[in-house]
Amino acid sequence: MAWARRIVPPGWFVLALLGALALQHWLPIAPLRPLLLSRLGIPLVLAGSVLSFAGLGAFTLARTPVIPFRPSTALVTTGVYRFTRNPMYLGLTLILAGTGLSLASLGALVPLPLFVWIMEHGYIRPEERFLEEIFGSNYLRYKSEVPRWF
Repeated sequence: MAWARRIVPPGWFVLALLGALALQHWLPIAPLRPLLLSRLGIPLVLAGSVLSFAGLGAFTLARTPVIPFRPSTALVTTGVYRFTRNPMYLGLTLILAGTGLSLASLGALVPLPLFVWIMEHGYIRPEERFLEEIFGSNYLRYKSEVPRWF
């Protein structure tokens, strides 16, 4: 899946978000009801934003690269990384899910599984192998204690 890495994860997020908006506008597969369901989108967008920025902040504080596959200088296991190994990817996923729900259209949720699949297979699994090479048993211990997504 080297082709997936030609675009950084925020780029895939923007493409998925634009796809959701386009599908909702031009091909609304089915409206989501009740209204309560669509209102659940706002807390998901907020939670996803907080999670993504908290993960980014933890990397910044540790002075380790955020861009995937750049040599990591620190294994970040504190803050939100105590609960999920991938808070930035999880946060972007929650934002996409929340946006789809807020738009109240099943069509707007169509890009979500593809985005998750690209993150999982194009970034997360290869990054895990990369981190195992760099941090060895420390990463393996962390990996056994903290879930990949949630």
